[in-house]
Amino acid sequence: MRSKELQARLSEQKNREVVHPFGDPQFGDLATPINTSHWVRTYLNYLPAVRQGLTPLQRGLEVGMVHGYWLVGPFARLGPLRDSAIANLVGFLCAVVLVVISTFALGLYALSNPPAPIAVTAPDAFRTSGGWSRFANGFLIGGVGGAIVAWLVLIGVGLFGKG
Repeated sequence: MRSKELQARLSEQKNREVVHPFGDPQFGDLATPINTSHWVRTYLNYLPAVRQGLTPLQRGLEVGMVHGYWLVGPFARLGPLRDSAIANLVGFLCAVVLVVISTFALGLYALSNPPAPIAVTAPDAFRTSGGWSRFANGFLIGGVGGAIVAWLVLIGVGLFGKG
């Protein structure tokens, strides 16, 4: 008898509909004018991580190139060797090391059998660990390539800036 009563209560609770008023922060929906606007959602859907029509390797290349490119400058100009002759080289090497560490972290995340993202409409590749692994491979190649480009730009600015 007790199990039938328990099952009846559970099915009754399952069938109830819970409705929370929109925009009430007490319910934790965190809807703000920024994250609910059409413009912000459109911008987020055009980021390479969720843009439709790209393979995981292409996504990783694009994200990696951006990260590798912008990491060289802060290491070269704000690091402890910023006033030395090898500041650009040290900035490049530090950026490459950070990209390798980040790739290792992405690889570990891929091995953890990650859950499917729910905040945005994610591509199917991010629903499997193989897709995350291909993304990490692209991130490594793109990150090192972006760091090389930034290092070459800094060398070129140094050569032509002192003339």
